[in-house]
Amino acid sequence: MRLFLRAVFAVVVLGVSVPALAKGVSETDLREHIAVLASDEFEGRKPGTEGEAKTVKYIAEQWAKAGLKPAAGDGSWFEPVPLIQRGRGDATYAFNAKGRKLRIVSDEIVLIGKEAAYAKNDLPVVFTGIGVKSDGSVGADVAGKLALVLFEADNAPAKMKSPRARREALIEAGAEGVIFVGDSQGNWPTLRRQLLSRPIGLESREKRANLEGAISSEFAVAMVTAAGRDWDKLRAHAKGADYAGESLGVEADFNVTTDIYRFKSSNVIGKLAGKKKGSGAVLYMGHWDHLGICAPEDAPDRICNGAVDNASGIAVLTEVAQRLAKKRHDRDIYFIATTAEESGLLGAYAYADKPVFPLEDIVISLNVDTIAIAPRNSKVAIIGRGTTSLDATVEAVARKTGRAIESSTDANDFIQRQDGWALAQKGVPALMVGGSFADLDLMQKFLGSDYHGPNDELTDQTELGGAAEDADLHIALGNYFADTRKYKAAKAGE
Repeated sequence: MRLFLRAVFAVVVLGVSVPALAKGVSETDLREHIAVLASDEFEGRKPGTEGEAKTVKYIAEQWAKAGLKPAAGDGSWFEPVPLIQRGRGDATYAFNAKGRKLRIVSDEIVLIGKEAAYAKNDLPVVFTGIGVKSDGSVGADVAGKLALVLFEADNAPAKMKSPRARREALIEAGAEGVIFVGDSQGNWPTLRRQLLSRPIGLESREKRANLEGAISSEFAVAMVTAAGRDWDKLRAHAKGADYAGESLGVEADFNVTTDIYRFKSSNVIGKLAGKKKGSGAVLYMGHWDHLGICAPEDAPDRICNGAVDNASGIAVLTEVAQRLAKKRHDRDIYFIATTAEESGLLGAYAYADKPVFPLEDIVISLNVDTIAIAPRNSKVAIIGRGTTSLDATVEAVARKTGRAIESSTDANDFIQRQDGWALAQKGVPALMVGGSFADLDLMQKFLGSDYHGPNDELTDQTELGGAAEDADLHIALGNYFADTRKYKAAKAGE
């Protein structure tokens, strides 16, 4: 059973008492940190770059000044996170049908191997449609074969809309290779760009086929037509809810080399030691990474600085740490600045798999991400509402600080897109709390404009009012949950 469902809470919500804050966090406090972290000097804070080295050094120095002590496994500030990148090398390939090599005029194909060298002959090719049936299962016999998958998936079940989910399902079913087909709406350039961007992965959690890649729809049409099949009919078949795939009567030969780069990034971990051993811990999280130098060489601004996402979150954590350090709390309070969130919550997953303190000790985990969106006096939303027994308590603390509550579950649309999700899957009561996700129209405006682009920079228009109020709220939450008299949580298993 999930750990937070085993917890017993002896809290009278209406009786929550929150001490007045001696001095609230100011917008200027936050701006000073963001100005450094989102500066061009930090080059967008991409893991594995000089920008990372500057970033984690700055965080450790600021947390030390705030009063935290290093808390990584080796006693330093830095917990290593082994990461991997794969880039396209050389590739030769041939598709054959009935003993003859198919003539394919298109060269729009990208192939990436799991290992540095991959060679395979006579690999049967199976067209799988979107890859899964209406119940999410794989209908096609793909074991030991190459699965050809349509990128678009309008008729896929909700949990299988993403290419990653369908790819992993095919791998689980034994596919030797998975190749996506870019659709006629222009997804081929997106697929190609993703594969060539050398995406970062956490090798310990990877689910990869021995060969992966993408082809354009023009390449697919040429291959299928040369084999004597009708591409339009195949696509029409694939629209059936329970389409089980079909063999194309094609076999493939591949000889592929892949440029593999393994490196270690870092989660930064600090701690405020509590007075009462064995009473549990409060955990604050926020990712330090962003996209680095992300624009083409001829672009006027090539750096994705990530001021809002998530220099603002690290700024808030630093100011929260400084104020919580002013007194000794009952429970330990940990702060983790994670790496590679932008690549799929990788630093958070690495920590969840190998924590430096027991996950069952965490009475609450609070993630802080993309916080510089909302103005002052915004409502407080909870990402993770309904997944723990903490909602009423968090709301009571928020009301004591003068905040109104957004009671809907709309913010849960983002629950799997933030670091707390990695811990929640391990049973940790993990939430995101604050104003940025209370107004989803405002959030979508950011996501549709500056998000993940060179324009996410610190300017005079960057909204820090709500972030300052959210920082004060997180201080209040820390003071409350780190106090064993105010918040009593039974040990796991009781």
